[in-house]
Amino acid sequence: MRNLLRRSFSGIVYILIFISAILFSKESYIILITLFGFLCIWEFTKITALKNYAAYIFFPFVLFLLIKRQDSFATIGVLIINLLSSLFLVYQVFAKKEIKFSDDRSKLGLTIRYVIFSMCFLVLLPFYENNFHPYLMISILSIIWVNDSFAFLVGKNFGKHKLFPSVSPKKTIEGLLGGLVFSLLTGFFISKYNSDFSTLNWLIIAVIVSIIGTIGDLVESKFKRQANIKDSGNIMPGHGGILDRLDSLLFAAPFVYLYINYII
Repeated sequence: MRNLLRRSFSGIVYILIFISAILFSKESYIILITLFGFLCIWEFTKITALKNYAAYIFFPFVLFLLIKRQDSFATIGVLIINLLSSLFLVYQVFAKKEIKFSDDRSKLGLTIRYVIFSMCFLVLLPFYENNFHPYLMISILSIIWVNDSFAFLVGKNFGKHKLFPSVSPKKTIEGLLGGLVFSLLTGFFISKYNSDFSTLNWLIIAVIVSIIGTIGDLVESKFKRQANIKDSGNIMPGHGGILDRLDSLLFAAPFVYLYINYII
């Protein structure tokens, strides 16, 4: 009971901080996600045992470049690298192959592709057509939170078939489907109040967020399992680290960014 209260309290504080930063200004949103980015880098370098600080310098440099030139070929290039790297991680997880990072050079490269590039697109996500759309970001967050919540609830109460037990023993196929159904309902509901995109596009965004977000959770679980740790950190009581809390959203962000900016 005490752990549930701690988890609920820290979760509410996290959500309030996130939404407040989005609604206050674009600058507060960028500052918050940048702070989250540094924390994710710190937690991930502990997982991979990376012992240099180059990632902390590279992150603000790339982020500044992409914010200033969102329509440049550099942004497209970073997005392609990010997506290809993410797809390769998905292949390694489902093929049950070890994700190898033997020296500092490979660890740094993995940190850049997996954490830094994805975090940059999480920052860019609400900047649609060169304007900051706070309710676009809140809508995407709502879908990811609904997916996570109902995947947990449905899986806990009705889950019988394990989704990927070698990586995440608690996840079930029923939980995946439950999260997906309620994500679609959330996307449909959002489309009636958020006119940024059509109902069909919101439903597709919901599918991307739900499926890719769940896979992102599996990818992070794979890293933790290889490092033989339970959580990426302990900054959020009952939840673990910031990377644990952001893993789904972080992994889905470049895919949603691709759909919103280059497909719609």
